[in-house]
Amino acid sequence: MKLSFRRRLISVGVVIGALTLGGAGIGTAQASTAQHSRPAPVKPTVVLVHGAWADGSSWDKVAAKLQHDGYRVVTPPNQLTGVEKDAASLRAYLDTITGPIVLVGHSYGGMVITNAALGDEQVKALVYVDAYIPDQHDTVLSLTSAVPGSVFAAETSTVFDQVAIPGDDPHNVNLYVKPSVFGKAFADKSIPAKDVAVLAARQRPLSFNALVEESGEPAWGTIPSWSVVGKQDAVIPAAQQVAMSKRAKAHIVEINAPHLSMVTDAGAVTNQIEAAAKATD
Repeated sequence: MKLSFRRRLISVGVVIGALTLGGAGIGTAQASTAQHSRPAPVKPTVVLVHGAWADGSSWDKVAAKLQHDGYRVVTPPNQLTGVEKDAASLRAYLDTITGPIVLVGHSYGGMVITNAALGDEQVKALVYVDAYIPDQHDTVLSLTSAVPGSVFAAETSTVFDQVAIPGDDPHNVNLYVKPSVFGKAFADKSIPAKDVAVLAARQRPLSFNALVEESGEPAWGTIPSWSVVGKQDAVIPAAQQVAMSKRAKAHIVEINAPHLSMVTDAGAVTNQIEAAAKATD
């Protein structure tokens, strides 16, 4: 009887021990699961907006690097018809995106993103690449000629070929950069002449209205901004880019690049975009 009772006690002890160990294991597993189930920060979608006399392909090198680093990238077409219409078109596109957005603009694209992002809570950062960073009432024309040095701060007929827009106001023509001016404005010796010729051949025109239309209330007043300044820029002189960037309280990086820095220095441009993206976490 005593032996049987002792065996029962041993058996009960074994069972309780097993349950206790099992419970501890479950608790540990649950704690571990809880620690690892916390979702990682969602990477923002990077929206790349091209400038005038260009298309989305100007972002190809930067887009590839961002995608390699795990970002979703889109390069919607900029209509190049005027600040208000172009901003409205971009805003409609942004409305189709779910989650946080880093909005990037090159050159005239800076005018567009500044107006399109106003009041958009999904846009967490603005990045300006060799871009116009306008305040209210600024125009492309006024900013281009604010300091000396822009190839485009000249008589319109000397730098642009003009093509009528059927059915539109005769004063609102499409402007194409003259082939003799294109390389001097956009590139330097880091881009081979044959590649510059291709860029000039496939350029998309900018309407005259886009040069003189005033910008609205700037989104950079409420959205943090970053800026890439090309020190060899012949379209928007570096001094003017720095002045606009400081006015917008942007995080500035200066690089030894021409106006097409996203082509010649894609790594530096990508780094600045990713710095803005990481700041949104």
